[in-house]
This record gives sequence, C-alpha cells and structure tokens, in this order.
Amino acid sequence: MAVSPLSSGPPAEQRPAPLRLSALVRRPVADRRGRTLGRLADVIVRLRGTDYPEVTGLVVRVGRRELFVPVEQLTSFDGGGQVRLESAKLDLRPFRRREGEVLLRADVLGHRLIDVAKARLVRASDVELARRNGRWLLSGLDTRRPRGPLRRLAGHRRENRCRDWKGFEPLIGHRGSVLARRPTTRMRGLRPAEIADLLEDASKDEEREILGRVHQDPELEADVFEELEEERATRLLGTRSDQEIAAVLGRMRADDAADALEDLPQPRRRRVLDLLPPAQRSKVKTLLGFNPDTAGGLMAMDFLALPAGTRIAAAVTALHHSRHLQPEALTSAYATDDEGRLVAAVRLVELLQADPQATLGEVSEPDPVRVRPDTDLVDVALLMADYNLTTLPVVDESEVLLGLITVDDVLEAMLPEDWRRREPAPAPAVHRTAIAPQQRERP
Repeated sequence: MAVSPLSSGPPAEQRPAPLRLSALVRRPVADRRGRTLGRLADVIVRLRGTDYPEVTGLVVRVGRRELFVPVEQLTSFDGGGQVRLESAKLDLRPFRRREGEVLLRADVLGHRLIDVAKARLVRASDVELARRNGRWLLSGLDTRRPRGPLRRLAGHRRENRCRDWKGFEPLIGHRGSVLARRPTTRMRGLRPAEIADLLEDASKDEEREILGRVHQDPELEADVFEELEEERATRLLGTRSDQEIAAVLGRMRADDAADALEDLPQPRRRRVLDLLPPAQRSKVKTLLGFNPDTAGGLMAMDFLALPAGTRIAAAVTALHHSRHLQPEALTSAYATDDEGRLVAAVRLVELLQADPQATLGEVSEPDPVRVRPDTDLVDVALLMADYNLTTLPVVDESEVLLGLITVDDVLEAMLPEDWRRREPAPAPAVHRTAIAPQQRERP
C-alpha cells in the first residue's frame, strides 16, 4: 500500500531508513568518542492521540542497573553499530517509569494489538522507528512471526513489511498509560459484534483493557454485551456492582437484558431489576414471565404499531422518528384498533411506495400471521420459514400486540450449541477508515 509522506517533512528519498527495535535492543550505548557505557534495554515513547508516538528516552542497562537517558542526549541510533550519546554523563538514579510512558520492548513486543482493518487480535513481532523533523517516532508494526533459526541460517532476507502504526490499537496492559490511550481509541470504528469476537479471543488482561475502552461509550457497551455469548456476558457482568449492571442492562434491548438478568444469581436479580429505569423494568419483568424457549421468551418489545386510520405520510414520519427501535424490527409496521389489537401488517417497502394520503389500513395485509406467547421455538421457526417472514408478531389471547420476533433471534436460538464454538468463516475484506485519510501518512 502506498503511503504519502508527511507534508511537513523532507522528500522521501532524503529521509533516513527506518530502524527496527529488534536490531537496536542490546546494542552497545557509547558516548561521542565511542566509549561503551552500557547496552540499550528499551525505548520509551509517549502516546500523542492520533499522531505517531514520539520517542522520549532510552532505558540503558549499565551493569545490573537500568538508567534513564533522555532522547535529547541521543546523537544517533546507528553510529557504527552503537547507540551514540552526546556525553558520558548519566543520571545514576534507577529508572522509574512515569505515568503515560510506554516501553516498546516490555509493553509492545510479544503483546497483542487490535488490527482495526481486519477486526482481529494480532501479535507484535517488531516495531519500526523513523526520524522525522528532528524527532524519532514509532511509525510501523510488524505482526509476522519471527524467522526460525533454519530460515536465518539459510540466509532468507526479511522484507520490510511493517504496516502503519495508526492501523492498530495497542493493548499494552500498563495501567499508567491507559488514560493516554483511551481518548483516541480507534475501536469505535468496529462493529459491536466484532468487538464481542475480540473479547471471546482475549486473555483476561486484554479483556479488561478492551472493556475499559468500550465503557467510555455506554451505548456501544450495551451493544457489545448484546452480542456476547451468554456465559461470558454473565461472567463479565458478575464482576460489576449492581448499579453498574443496571446501567448496562438499562441500555440493552429488553429481551437481551431479560436474558442477562435471568443468568444472574437470584439475590442480585431483584436488586438489579429494581435499579433499572421504569420503562425498561416493566418490559424486562414482562419477558421474565415467559419460558425462554417460547415465542414470549424470544420476542422483543420494540415494534412500530399505529392506528389503522393513520395516513401513510404520518406513518412514514413515525418510522423516521423510531430511531430508538432496533432496525431489524422495522421491516414492517403494524396497524392496531383502539384497543391495541393487531388488525393488519404492512412491509416497509410497501409503506414507502404507497399513496401518502392513503390510510395504513387500506394498504396493509389483513389478518397477518401471528403467534401466542406460549408457541414453542420450533413452531415459530417453521412459521417464519413457511411464510418467508423476517418478523413475526406475538399477541395475547385478546389479540393485543405484545412483541415481535425477528429472524436473527430465531437463527441464534436454533443454532446447535457446538456450532457456536466453530471457528467462523473469514469475513470479507472491509475497507475501514479508522482515522481521517489526511492523517494516515507514514512518518
């Protein structure tokens, strides 16, 4: 992939070649005259939002001690095979990491990062440093496996295939730099289901850091918990306080919130339920009254229902303002009588194509297919397959519309448990723009 140079830098052909960290670590550190002082143990960078991290210093091992050397004292990383310093004067106090500092060898090499373009976790085998405008920057990342000894002995050359650092989200695991990383997280470009997949593949520490970033966006956090497998969602929620659980469940779809609540220990269930917002609490309590393997336990309580006499123009306006409803539930609109009984249904495409002055009852299909809350899952699936339905209304014994079953929920409920553990097929290539195009140049 061709990458444009920074506009403020010199022409690309005048720039010094980037350096790999693996080639620098353990290299002798010497003063200006070439006298060896110690060896390079690590390189320190400070994250700078969407900019490339800047090198701020070195960790130099002198005997058994690790000392800090500010980057201003660095003359060259590649001075005749040595790291050259301005002078032999070193601060002899032991190195202590400061808040916000990231150690490239300790925190990045061998650790996993999020490949934003591919929505997966990858491991860093090497990083690349580039000098631009008088500063050393962390510019690239190599995620390929290191060469084995046989390949090295055979003389195979390793191509410089580092990718742009800005295409990754680091999971460094160092708490002191978390605040420096969170405000500019690139994870917001990922879909909730992709973040849920990352969590399924993450270690405990990686899981904690991913959730910490997701927690900054409460709506995204709720969406992610909806996508998690029930067992993992229950475990993750179980580590939180009752108030924190209620905050997440209060933003989830009522049916997913009911499922999550039902998996909590009984003593906590009532406390969390009482902390939910009144409207959400009412929906969740209703859903908890149904068997989870029936239509009532499977339905969501988000749907668009309007009086049969509503003009099409007004129905379209109502559809426009229904952004709080899940999109899967808006493939159809439902006409009801004055008592809330279901009388007709109309698909979204038919609604948009109809005469704006016609009424909902005039363009809707009368007597739509519907089920009672106690209808079992297999019958629900057969009905939706036989009638080619993407949504199926659920009504009580008086024909009052209670909720809606969507085809994705039926598929999820019908999948065999062992299928859920299968490795998913590779997703099609997705071209993401984690940051603005003008910010994606390699330094």
